[in-house]
Amino acid sequence: MFGIGILDVVDILLVAFLAYQLYKLIRGTVAINIFVGIFSLYVLWLVVKALGMELLSDILGQLLGVGVMALFIVFQPEIRKFLLMLGTQYLSRGKFSIQSLFFHGGEKHASPVAIEEVVRAAQNMSDTKTGALIVIQRKTSLAPYEETGDILNAQTNSRLIENIFFKNAPLHDGALIIVRDKIRAARCVLPSTENMNLPAHYGMRHRAALGVSENSDAVVVVVSEETGAISFVEAGSIKPHITSIELRQLLEDALNR
Repeated sequence: MFGIGILDVVDILLVAFLAYQLYKLIRGTVAINIFVGIFSLYVLWLVVKALGMELLSDILGQLLGVGVMALFIVFQPEIRKFLLMLGTQYLSRGKFSIQSLFFHGGEKHASPVAIEEVVRAAQNMSDTKTGALIVIQRKTSLAPYEETGDILNAQTNSRLIENIFFKNAPLHDGALIIVRDKIRAARCVLPSTENMNLPAHYGMRHRAALGVSENSDAVVVVVSEETGAISFVEAGSIKPHITSIELRQLLEDALNR
């Protein structure tokens, strides 16, 4: 007679939680098809093993054993996002964070002046339908993306942001990265999202914004060149067609928590 204890319930809940988080990460990407294929192979191995088919069971067992390393390679982006999510959403963003144990009264990620400059630039570019892609760093370093563009280290200023994204400007193509109150780099290349279920009207700017937000805890402001609509992107989620007032509130909430 087997009883179910508290640890068994906790074990089941943790497995369910991890499985759900994994599903959220790979949902809508090509990785979901790979995951279904591997899971089907595992179920087949269990059936073959239960039927006593030793030769086929050994072959499938060896295949699954070797496939563990392949899984880490295939799912490397998803594993990285999952670990990043644990580190940012459940540890560093919490009220009682690990960082707060060592650093008291930590600094904010961007000053209110920088936020206001970004909002003003976004509104002006929205009015003129000037396409823009502005990435604001939080805890995760964006150095690898900065290196793909031109380093500026300039004070964040709405007029400078607008000049960078002016259609004929040499730095307009790509992303602008802001670290605290400095424009760190422009013309940066960002990874595109692997989400296959996005609306067709989302262009490369929106896909790049989602991509960098999936691979870091950065927040992104996008201005559509076609419609002038402002969008806010965070953690792989996009809020389209927002006003400058909504953008200011979203930035303040994200950068000051």
